[in-house]
Amino acid sequence: MSAMAAIALAPEKIPSVRDKVSPEEWQTRVDLAACYRLIDHYDMSDLTGTHISARVPGEKDAFLINPYGLFFDEITASSLVKLDIDGNVLSESEYPVNAAGYTIHSAVHAVRHDVNCALHTHTRAGMAISALKCGLLPITQHSARFIDNIGYHDYEGVATNLDERERLQRDLGDHCALILRNHGLMTCGSTVPHAFRLIAKLEKACQAQVDGMAAGTKVTEIVPTVQENTKKHFAQREVLSAQRDWPGLLRQLDRIDPSYKN
Repeated sequence: MSAMAAIALAPEKIPSVRDKVSPEEWQTRVDLAACYRLIDHYDMSDLTGTHISARVPGEKDAFLINPYGLFFDEITASSLVKLDIDGNVLSESEYPVNAAGYTIHSAVHAVRHDVNCALHTHTRAGMAISALKCGLLPITQHSARFIDNIGYHDYEGVATNLDERERLQRDLGDHCALILRNHGLMTCGSTVPHAFRLIAKLEKACQAQVDGMAAGTKVTEIVPTVQENTKKHFAQREVLSAQRDWPGLLRQLDRIDPSYKN
């Protein structure tokens, strides 16, 4: 990134695009900006690293992603950059897009049309689990929702090689989550609230597993019959639970800093 590119508009000076986009796109922008703020608030951000994307309603193969250079607690609805699957920038922005972010998120949105939000993190616990051969174990209620619903993708270096998209698609399959080996976590939701709820639960599951394994004793896995019943329970309720929690999360953000809606 050049020195000139680094001198971009401060987030509070980025002009509003509310009158330039459809009401549906604007709502998605507000929800996605809120998601970025929540990831930071719940200590799941990594400076300017990682990324969250959301499909633009009514526009084929267009999605929104963060401007590369803003911290997650600075993201606003108007600052988000709109791309297509081919990497063409469809909105004005003084900020570039993270190349690895484009690779990972275009891979998801190109083939998973049921996914409207993909969320990637580099958390301490998530990276730790990603480096363990055992992966995520069914040892907590939080991890139970990911039984048979999580993929694993081997590390290939920083994800700037577009050829990696095919392998990301293969390893994600039709799952709601992906562990990027030696790297981090990703969740895929039907909505922005759904993807956020999934990452919050996956992160807690990883934290609990790291803590439990650190005790140096054997862990107890959920018995197979209970695993199956619990998996089905969460599959039926997860989206509704996300919708239930989202208004409260937005109220929380509004108390802290409502500028995500700008």
